[in-house]
This record gives sequence, C-alpha cells and structure tokens, in this order.
Amino acid sequence: MSQSSLPTRVTPPEPASRPKVVFEATEITRVYRMGEVEVMALRGTSLQLFEGEFVVLLGPSGSGKSTLLNILGALDVPTSGRVTFRGQDLTTMTEQQLTQFRRRNVGFVFQFYNLIPSLTALENVALVTEISDHPMDPAAALDLVGLSQRRNHFPSQLSGGEQQRVAIARAVAKRPEVLLCDEPTGALDVTTGVVVLEVIERINRELGTTTAVITHNAEISAMADRVISLSDGRISAEHRNLQKLAPHQIEW
Repeated sequence: MSQSSLPTRVTPPEPASRPKVVFEATEITRVYRMGEVEVMALRGTSLQLFEGEFVVLLGPSGSGKSTLLNILGALDVPTSGRVTFRGQDLTTMTEQQLTQFRRRNVGFVFQFYNLIPSLTALENVALVTEISDHPMDPAAALDLVGLSQRRNHFPSQLSGGEQQRVAIARAVAKRPEVLLCDEPTGALDVTTGVVVLEVIERINRELGTTTAVITHNAEISAMADRVISLSDGRISAEHRNLQKLAPHQIEW
C-alpha cells in the first residue's frame, strides 16, 4: 500500500472535563455511646461532593443527615471510614488542624441563627472576617444577602428571616469553598424560607461556592443539582435534577 493511500489517523475528542471532587467520604460509620446503649447514626456511608454544585441531603429526622454534614465540616469525627477534602485526609488531622480547616474552608448555616444579641448585624459578620485569611468586607457580605440597610440593627430588631440572612452573610464573609446548611429554613414560614433559599442559591450561582443543604422537606430538593436521600444511616437513593426550579417556584 502506498503512503498516500494510508488511512488518515483521527484524533479522538478530548474527554469532557469532569468537576473536581471537593469532599469524598468512604464507608463512614458513626456510633454514639450513651451508657451501655449504642446508637449507630451512620452505617457505611460513601459519597462525593463536587466543585460548585448545589446538593440537597434529604431524609427524615434520625436518618443521619446532620451527622454526615457535621463530619464533612469537621465538627464531628467518624467512628470508622475516611473523609478527604481535595485529597487531604481529615480523619488523620489533629484537633488544631481541623480547627484551621473549618476556619479557612467551610461556612456553616444552622436552623437557629446563633447571632450575638449585643452586636449589630455588621458586627456579627465582622467577627468571622477578623479570623479569616482573605475575608469579604462585612458590609459587602450583608449587601449580598440584601441587608445593607439593616447593618446597624441588633438581632432583636430583625425578623427571623433577616437573622438567618445575617447568619448566611457571616458564613460566606470568609469566602469559604463550601457552604454547609443544616435545615436553614426549618424555623421560618414559607414566604421567609423562600427568601433565604434565594440567598443560598445566589451564593452558589454567583460565587461558585459548593453548597450542601440538609432538609426533611422534599419540595426543596427541586432546586438542587443533585439530591441524596438518607434513611437509617445509609444513602437510600440519589438522583440529578435535569431541570432545576428557582426557589420562588417551590411550594410547600
């Protein structure tokens, strides 16, 4: 066969870039001992969270959602198994190293706002920026959650939804890579809850912050990229939303 008749080599297309893994949990168990009684909160749970995604962890009370979130955020440690953050093994870190990890990388939002009553909204946010490496301006963080006009108000002068938005501003002001939210709308009415969800969605979309939200409310899962369902300490199901709903489209 002449050289000119040789078949043309076709270069295969480059594989589509895959999102980077932020958290990876492998066969996590968590056992709590109360006297002679053992409670197994997690039973060999494995999952990955990817860069920039919005994940909802869905399940009833006692399913292991909060325990899993606390372990990912290094507020708790597993009884067995392994957790890594961008390849760093959290399960081998010292308490001091875990404190630094939380301070630098993770923002937490809880059901109850945990604001300091004697400080204004701006001062509550500023507390976090004082111990952060590359913080956001506290006023800018409050503007991000729509509270620039309420920065000098004390928590007692704010509604429940406004207090939760201050808590979110406080969490994101240190520019965390990950935002972990445990029932952030649990203490709020539907209308106020939608406003809070809009703020969390905006942070995920505009800042690219990897976001995980715990809820027992199945309707909220419609706004997620991916939904992970837990039951009795195990992941029982997982699916991706081909089409996400905006928070204002959710009814519950």
